[in-house]
Amino acid sequence: MSHPSDGKRMTVLFSEERIRERVAELGRQIRADLGSDEEITLLCILKGSFIFAADLARAISGPVAVEFLGVQSYGDATQSSGHVQITHDLTNPIEGKHVLLVEDIIDTGLTIAYLVQSLLARSPASLRVCALFEKPTEEQKVRADYVGFQLGDEFVVGYGLDWAQRFRNLPYVAAIETD
Repeated sequence: MSHPSDGKRMTVLFSEERIRERVAELGRQIRADLGSDEEITLLCILKGSFIFAADLARAISGPVAVEFLGVQSYGDATQSSGHVQITHDLTNPIEGKHVLLVEDIIDTGLTIAYLVQSLLARSPASLRVCALFEKPTEEQKVRADYVGFQLGDEFVVGYGLDWAQRFRNLPYVAAIETD
């Protein structure tokens, strides 16, 4: 299957329906873990997790606030540069708040490790990580508290994930041929 604007080969890994089901499960689990009365500050890591974060926010019952943090570590490459750059900082303090850091994918874990360290310095009441995808390896620096799906080495696009800023709008997640 190929995207209308590109001749790249893609293989659908997770359908729109499967993603919707898993996000609903994550929402229920997160709310159960944090309690029904606790406000959760959902911290969306831009740009890749914006679609996941929007759906997750709707899947978590009870009080939810939303913040955004812009981070760049890939540029146009298919592998992390290892250098994390904050491109948009929080607009409100998180001190004393229950924060759920929402990431699209944890690969090496370098970005999340940097963000967790940086955010803990801001004194939240709690800090948990939720990733739509995780590529578990022994070298991975941080593991998510909540994971939608495990991945292997494939490079994926869709549902907010991109390749050179393209394919974010696909309603499913697909492995893409990048060579």
